[in-house]
Amino acid sequence: MRGTRVSAVLVTVLLAAAGAAGCGPQRSSDTVGDARPSAPASAPPAGGGTASSVPDPSDGPSSTAPSAAPGAPGARTLPGLSAPAEARTQLAALPVAERHSMAGYSRARFKHWAGQGESCDTREIVLQREGTEVKRDEDCRAVSGNWVSVYDGQTVTDAARLDIDHMVPLANAWRSGADTWTDARRKEFANDLARPQLLAVTASTNRAKGDQGPDEWKPPARSYWCTYATAWTNVKSHYGLAVTAPEKTTLTEMLAGCAAS
Repeated sequence: MRGTRVSAVLVTVLLAAAGAAGCGPQRSSDTVGDARPSAPASAPPAGGGTASSVPDPSDGPSSTAPSAAPGAPGARTLPGLSAPAEARTQLAALPVAERHSMAGYSRARFKHWAGQGESCDTREIVLQREGTEVKRDEDCRAVSGNWVSVYDGQTVTDAARLDIDHMVPLANAWRSGADTWTDARRKEFANDLARPQLLAVTASTNRAKGDQGPDEWKPPARSYWCTYATAWTNVKSHYGLAVTAPEKTTLTEMLAGCAAS
């Protein structure tokens, strides 16, 4: 009698397992955009639907394999980055001046992060374009992805460890001429997706940099110095910002270290 009950139980378990296999819903794992890093990495797209791609306004069609930046294997090339030779020409034309006063400065004068559509803001678009296999929830928050922090060469899989760095910091720009701009111009500068002004890096390196110029701080990854000096010069040239004498000397040295181009 006991053997009969055990056999019946085994049959019931086997039938239940067979019914479960192959009838559950499948969830898509398409590569999608990311944003605010507060969502847990395992969270599925909200509402049970399939996540969708966030458009990259500077690149057109998205790709899960970004092109490599000099000195940072696997990292994406910054938008609007010139050749070092062009940066040298730009640097020669930049005005050299003492730092302006910080009187009146506030980060609030550089409104960020601006909305970019589809519930995403500038920060989220930068995370999307610089990462690979990035997924987001309906609020455009990153739920998973892979990033290379070019300042220190670290590979990051948790967006909470990333800051969006302004290549030319807001306070540095203020002391270099942005103190005379309109608030609209400062907002454009703080959210510029078309030039090499915004990039995702580890929070530790961004905070170590602060508002310092290249004569005061350089990325720990020396292999990135050429790209860093080129991007810094490109941004200052586009916005007509001044450099200090020590800043110009350091940028000249860093650009001289670039391979012939």
